[in-house]
Amino acid sequence: MAAPYLRIQRLTKKFGAFTALDDISLEIAEGEFVCFLGPSGCGKTTLLRAIAGLDIHTSGRIEQAGRDISALPPTKRDFGIVFQSYALFPNLTVAKNVAYGLENTRARRADVTKRVRELLDLIGLAEHTSKYPAQLSGGQQQRVALARALATAPGLLLLDEPLSALDAKVRVYLRHEVKQLQRRLGVTTIMVTHDQEEALTMADRIVVMNHGVIEQIGSPLQIYREPASPFVADFIGVMNFVTGTIVRDGLVRLGRVDLACEADGFAPGTQVTVAIRPEDIVVEDVAGDQREALSGRVDALTFLGSFFRADLVSEALGNVLVRADLPVDLVRRRGIAEKSVLAFAVPRERIRVYPGGALHR
Repeated sequence: MAAPYLRIQRLTKKFGAFTALDDISLEIAEGEFVCFLGPSGCGKTTLLRAIAGLDIHTSGRIEQAGRDISALPPTKRDFGIVFQSYALFPNLTVAKNVAYGLENTRARRADVTKRVRELLDLIGLAEHTSKYPAQLSGGQQQRVALARALATAPGLLLLDEPLSALDAKVRVYLRHEVKQLQRRLGVTTIMVTHDQEEALTMADRIVVMNHGVIEQIGSPLQIYREPASPFVADFIGVMNFVTGTIVRDGLVRLGRVDLACEADGFAPGTQVTVAIRPEDIVVEDVAGDQREALSGRVDALTFLGSFFRADLVSEALGNVLVRADLPVDLVRRRGIAEKSVLAFAVPRERIRVYPGGALHR
């Protein structure tokens, strides 16, 4: 296998008595798009700033393209960075903003002009060359900031919540644009975000962080379908948590019901937390040896555009509230409404089991 483009080894960052990063190790391949995802205060921005040299880490090592950059100042590191606030120079035109980094390298004027024209064509702003930042929309300003970061053809692109200041429609549009641009250029990219949808739609791999440590690293599908901890399960998407007890390998008891699951290695009688995604709850066609039928009363039914979310209360589960996502067609066809009683089931391969019985929601 090729050596990783970026290697982080046992990185720790302390602010006085507070540990912001705790023994972080991570490898990123060349051309990969990686998202650091987690709640506020989890350490994701501190890790990005440590990679950039903007915050010097307390201990550990950072290598980029085989070179130890741990002690180098930001100006000696090979990266471009885009901030949430755009950070454009208000007194410079679009062209001058994009050219700023290139002019600092003392490149020839003709080369600078050519590179600026190429980048503005690439981001679709060629006709705005002479405008100032205040004359552009938020989305256009962020694209200029992206072009400026890419102007010197850096080996690493760092994005610090670049889309969070934009309105929802522009954000969704720019997600696609940024990802397409990254693929076209093949630049190794790290993006910090607290938006799970952003990470799921853009990243090749997601690094989920919490309290200064990495909870899980994986593809968007792995993170969503196979969360390694209750924190990841709860943070990514919507999740039902129910306290259960292990009967034996492959069988867990929830209330009065024994459900088949793919959890082995727990001793009988162990208290566990069972996690089930709302979309994995099956309301129709509950026959089959892979499923166990339950029933519940619809306590609330919320229309969410492409589906309905039903709050089901099941006596068999000890009156625990379970959320189920139901197709619009199913709700209409069967006339499902509040107070309806529904039979439902959970496929065994969709049940996740974690040690400990504390509910997380």
